[in-house]
Amino acid sequence: MVPPRDKPIKRHKAIQPLSREHHQGLLLCWKIRKGFETGVEPQRIKKYTDWFWENQLQEHFRIEEKYVFPVLSAQDVLVKQALEEHEHLAALFCQDTEISFALEMIKNDLEGHIRFEERVLFNKIQEEASAEELQHIQEHHEKEISCGLWEDEFWK
Repeated sequence: MVPPRDKPIKRHKAIQPLSREHHQGLLLCWKIRKGFETGVEPQRIKKYTDWFWENQLQEHFRIEEKYVFPVLSAQDVLVKQALEEHEHLAALFCQDTEISFALEMIKNDLEGHIRFEERVLFNKIQEEASAEELQHIQEHHEKEISCGLWEDEFWK
């Protein structure tokens, strides 16, 4: 069940850094949208998404897959969905042809993926995780991955 949108979800402190990183991912989607709306050359946007993938999202996926998803069974339908979406998104970020199409897909699919993890998957993980499992997650990811600064703020 999806929680009501107007009520903030209380995250355990072990998962909070990942949720803050999700916020950065949603900002990426917004930046892509703004770039398209203002007619920015797709290659400029792609340079930023490449940097974001290399410096934030790739490691974020690795941490989720290694420390967060194992709280549930590898056979869990939600975990399977998240892993499939990670694979799909990785392919989109690495695509070097049809850049505009890939960026449009990233914008839509990453946003949907983040909403799914925040509203559904993380809730189930938080409900089922033991104190030890939450501690294990926290030990391996205490502070979120910083996005840093990007010199070409095409979205402004």
